Amino acid sequence: MDIPEKAIYCNQTSVKSTGDTYVLGVGIADVTGPAAEVNMMGYAKLGQDSGGIHFRLFSRAFIVEDTSGNRVVFVSADICMVDQAVKTQVVARLQEKYGDLYTTENVLISGTHTHSGPGGHLQYLLYTITAQGFNWQSFNVIVDGIVRSIQRAHSCIRKGHIYYNKGMLVDASINRSPSAYLNNSAEERSKYQYDTDKEMHLLKFVDTKDRPLGLITWFAVHPTSMNNTNSLISGDNKGYASLLTESHINNAMNASEINLPGHGPFVAAFAATNLGDVSPNIKGPHCADTGLPCDIQTSTCGGKNGNCFAIGPGKDMFESTKIIGERQYAKAIELFEGATEPVSGPVKFVHQHVDMTSIEIEMPDGKIARTCKPAMGYSFAAGTVDGPGAFDFKQGTTTSNLFWNLVRDFISKPSQDLIDCQAPKPILLATGQMNFPYPWQPTIVPLQILQIGNIVLTGAPGEFTTMSGRRLRSMIGKIMSQSNGNIIRDDENKTRVHVILAGLSNAYSSYVATFEEYQIQRYEGASTIYGPHTLDAYLLKFSELAQHLVNGTTPEPGPDPPNLLNRQISLRPGVVFDTPPHSKHFGDCILQPEEEYKPGSTVVVRFISGHPRNDLMTEKSFLTVERLIDEKNGTYQVISTDSSLDTKFFWKRTNIILGHSEAIISWEIPLDTKPGLYRIRHFGASKNFLQSIKSYSGQTNLFKVIGNSS
Repeated sequence: MDIPEKAIYCNQTSVKSTGDTYVLGVGIADVTGPAAEVNMMGYAKLGQDSGGIHFRLFSRAFIVEDTSGNRVVFVSADICMVDQAVKTQVVARLQEKYGDLYTTENVLISGTHTHSGPGGHLQYLLYTITAQGFNWQSFNVIVDGIVRSIQRAHSCIRKGHIYYNKGMLVDASINRSPSAYLNNSAEERSKYQYDTDKEMHLLKFVDTKDRPLGLITWFAVHPTSMNNTNSLISGDNKGYASLLTESHINNAMNASEINLPGHGPFVAAFAATNLGDVSPNIKGPHCADTGLPCDIQTSTCGGKNGNCFAIGPGKDMFESTKIIGERQYAKAIELFEGATEPVSGPVKFVHQHVDMTSIEIEMPDGKIARTCKPAMGYSFAAGTVDGPGAFDFKQGTTTSNLFWNLVRDFISKPSQDLIDCQAPKPILLATGQMNFPYPWQPTIVPLQILQIGNIVLTGAPGEFTTMSGRRLRSMIGKIMSQSNGNIIRDDENKTRVHVILAGLSNAYSSYVATFEEYQIQRYEGASTIYGPHTLDAYLLKFSELAQHLVNGTTPEPGPDPPNLLNRQISLRPGVVFDTPPHSKHFGDCILQPEEEYKPGSTVVVRFISGHPRNDLMTEKSFLTVERLIDEKNGTYQVISTDSSLDTKFFWKRTNIILGHSEAIISWEIPLDTKPGLYRIRHFGASKNFLQSIKSYSGQTNLFKVIGNSS
């Protein structure tokens, strides 16, 4: 089903800004990957494969240019994380069309960190093992969508203003590793009221007539409201908040029309920041069998971690996603409407590739510390309270086990130097020594800072914990505030600098815990891959970049990261063929709706379908809910798609050998739905024995939605 491109493109002539007016552009595009039989990225759980769509995933792009023509791009994409190869391909595609306008240095791409998107799009082996290797469909749709969102932002640039605001959101997050956080010094912890960052930061984009263009928020919380039993593609709580916000403002600007998700002019990104140890499951970790709290040190129940789960505020994961998403949405609207602090000043950027495996850092006591080759600890395999791992691993493990050491050594025995460097982490996977069939984890990572006036965006290639993020922001803020008027200052004469950490940006290198948290070896510490001084190395290198920004100098580009795309291995089989059951056709509705429904009830229908990987329906939909608006002419109006928050699209195989499958569509009728006649349609594609792919569609009988009786 093709969805009209209404209001996506602006097609305005390029303009130059004056004063503190910027040139702004916003754009949105679909990045939804294969909706069937591809492992979800995030929980690293074998068997957690996609099997439908909760709602679609989007890339949201924001362009800012100053009076000198300096331009930067910030992208927030509903994906688990950005891979170095994704960033490289996006920039290459942009340069084919725009020349050197968009570069590695001025484009920052951040993942929201949803754990409910298809995986297989990262080039390092460790991150694709559960996906059975690389998945080109996942990779290509992400690259295509990010490029398309930037192109759409580019095509509708216009003069405008940016405003900043921040506010507290205290009921949407908890620290999932409090024992590690408590190992930070009491003096440092006393500076902060909470053990997670409760502040939401917001940038408001408007045109010169104060009409809203878009917003970006940064709030520290994992998009793990959808748990590791989920099989539906979902943007989780951050994607939910984005769609709610876009619907709210697009409908307010154009109330006479139905604004379908992902297709309005206003774009709202809920981006990732230092969410490393932050969970949305605010009722905390409890034992599934007893209901009692889990052990705080090891997150186990009776010595086992498999029954310890953190619980969200809702009755199930869908309601928890809704609640945490709504809370972020409500705070964003409040901050958006109250944003009055103007952003002013030049646009600048610095970028550098850094080899993280051999950095020396002078510590306060004068001793020299160093980083290590990558390695994952035992507690990595234990998982988190948002998604427990397998076997008998426990969080907080600082000693090794003979059996697992034998297994580890069979794969790759760590050198004594690596063991000493990574201590007290007991090494489970010596990934820095593992290069077969290609490297398992990165050694070279991109570091980037974008300056938009008095806003400083720090692009970090990993998951910083709460305290790690605080230290990084504080360090950069001090450097930027001591610029003696060259750029921005934090005094009575200048608007103060706001430093924001954009996490999971440009590449992925797992976690960044503080030195103190690392000693406890919870999941985050065990996944801090460059050793106990990983954060110290990041602080050193980012401080150097910030100084370049202050001085107006360009850093050395650093070593080129490898491009491993031509070495990727894919073990996941493709679609062999589809066939409908005897006497049936693709698109046949085999479970019709009832004749009549009330708002608040749910319609469930079923169709004969082909495999969703035959056609990802990018920028389209596997379903529509349509209202009959002209019975004489048979005219229908689309009111919901598979991007809508009131629909769900499920897919399942019914006969593997014969290639039979079905699509189940549910529509939870909103309370404000107009009475009338409705139908549900299903769209897809089938592949025959000769590998020819053919589109099909089907529809239900008409059914009536009646008004609620008073």
